[in-house]
Amino acid sequence: MVQQIGAVMAALIYCQKIQKSFGAKALFHGVSFGITEGERVGVVGPNGSGKSTLLKILAGLESPDEGTVTRRQRLRVAYVAQDTAFSEVHTVGDILHESAQQAGLPKGEAEIRVYEVVGRVGFSDVSQRIDVLSGGWRKRLAIACAIVQDPDVILLDEPTNHMDAEGLLWLEQVLLQASWAWVLVSHDRWFLEQTTNKMAELNSRYEDGILVFPGTYTSFLEKREAFQHAQEQQAQALAGKVRREEAWLRQGAKARTTKAKYRVETAQALQIELAETSTRLRQQDVGIDFVASGRKTKQLIEVAGLSKTFGARPILHNLELMISPGKAIGIVGQNGSGKSTLLKLLAKELEPDEGFVKYADKLQMVYFDQQREQLDPKMTLRRTLSDTGHTVTYRGQTVHLVGWAKRFCFQPEQLDLPVERLSGGEQARAVMARFMLQPADVLIVDEPTNDLDIPTREILEESFKEFSGALVLVTHDRFMLEKVCKEFVGLDGHGGHGHFATYGQWEKWLHRQQQGDLQESSTSRSRKGAGQGPKPKKLSFKEQQEFEGMERRIFEAETKRDTCRAKVEEPAVASDHLRLQEAYGHLKEAEREVERLYARWAELEAKHQAYANR
Repeated sequence: MVQQIGAVMAALIYCQKIQKSFGAKALFHGVSFGITEGERVGVVGPNGSGKSTLLKILAGLESPDEGTVTRRQRLRVAYVAQDTAFSEVHTVGDILHESAQQAGLPKGEAEIRVYEVVGRVGFSDVSQRIDVLSGGWRKRLAIACAIVQDPDVILLDEPTNHMDAEGLLWLEQVLLQASWAWVLVSHDRWFLEQTTNKMAELNSRYEDGILVFPGTYTSFLEKREAFQHAQEQQAQALAGKVRREEAWLRQGAKARTTKAKYRVETAQALQIELAETSTRLRQQDVGIDFVASGRKTKQLIEVAGLSKTFGARPILHNLELMISPGKAIGIVGQNGSGKSTLLKLLAKELEPDEGFVKYADKLQMVYFDQQREQLDPKMTLRRTLSDTGHTVTYRGQTVHLVGWAKRFCFQPEQLDLPVERLSGGEQARAVMARFMLQPADVLIVDEPTNDLDIPTREILEESFKEFSGALVLVTHDRFMLEKVCKEFVGLDGHGGHGHFATYGQWEKWLHRQQQGDLQESSTSRSRKGAGQGPKPKKLSFKEQQEFEGMERRIFEAETKRDTCRAKVEEPAVASDHLRLQEAYGHLKEAEREVERLYARWAELEAKHQAYANR
């Protein structure tokens, strides 16, 4: 009790034993949660667990059905919603001034705050109209509206939505340098790992409805695993105790003594406790498992000289790519750089301006479109999942539709709802449920994680890793990219591209590209007066030979790396520490060689492109 009072007194905001329901659906109950000065709190949990509602309760926008919320006196709280609506006729400056005034800042202080924040956010012109802003810049503006209020606490609901890599880096720096405390609801595990010092998971499987640990997201996962293991052991011990009591009950009481009655009541209480514990620990996961065709063709898709322009803007120029079974390729770039365009070219949704895409005979492709255009919003979920409305055929076997729907966490009563009535996460799961029925040589997947909670993302990752065909993936989820993809194609948004072994390599390349653009822009006038700068040089004969043979060398290096990896995993090697150490050394050397070749390929390709575009 003393500890609880201390937590309340130290907290900026403290919720004690709160409960919230919508109609007959209970979101959470018995939740105690608070935030103190200096804390950077990440909140995760399954879809529908009440994360956004908890944030609104913390912000004072909603009240709990039960429990209390205590806030420090004169506390300034700013709230950033998932989707913020702005008046299209207003400018950036108008919106920020309005936000400062609503916070009650004096006019002079408000002016200073607005121009201070504008610089931090990156807007170059406060007179810029809202209607021309992209989704990422609208999100920046919503966060700027919170910062300009000079708050003690900022509450952010999915702020990484619509953010490209540059926007995420900006937000990361803003939050790490913040003088105020904040609570962040997000499914972006990489972002959580980089920014938080405390994690909370809202989930009905916990007795108190929430699990809270200090530290980063990775340390939270480790502590959660240990906690769950302890809970399962306790459940097993409880089950043993219940079995003994049930055996005693079946024997019948020797006499109707007070002691016997007390033991009967205790046994019944243990049975109830075990039932509640088992229900909490039972977690329903989405059953995602794509079916590979098993095709062994070395070249599934060959891309040569691929170019695409929209208006006067080059999106892709002279792209070369080979897609083979077992390859998992991540397509990376900022918003608008052409990632989705490239996927549409591969999926035959668009025609290239130059070059070609060659497909293996009778190639089977599955294309996951981020706009989910495959879904008819008026069609019922039943007809969306099954042409007959009764059964589906999966891996050659007939499966009843209700069982198939439950695999994706749909309830039977949802089957007759139109798709437009489903949440974003439910619509994403419906698309996956359709695609899993189609055997594929190649999966072309565009932003599959939109609206998905972290547990579903983790299952999707494992399905991608186990898929034996080829995968081409676009996603803002860096955690997924680094876990699933072994090579990357990076786009700079101006037609340029590069091939990389790691996500970090791409980031460095993009930074160099951007620095080059800035330098070129700042010196363009002096160039006009002083004549042209040094012309790009053509690849030498030796470099040209090296460039042309690079794909073959990378393929050979990747084959060697895979062989070394298989050697490390052999039981006879894994059980012998000397052989394992030697095999692991060979694997690291092979991985370094693959990385070196990709870096060299990017270097040669950049030189080749510079000469071609001279």
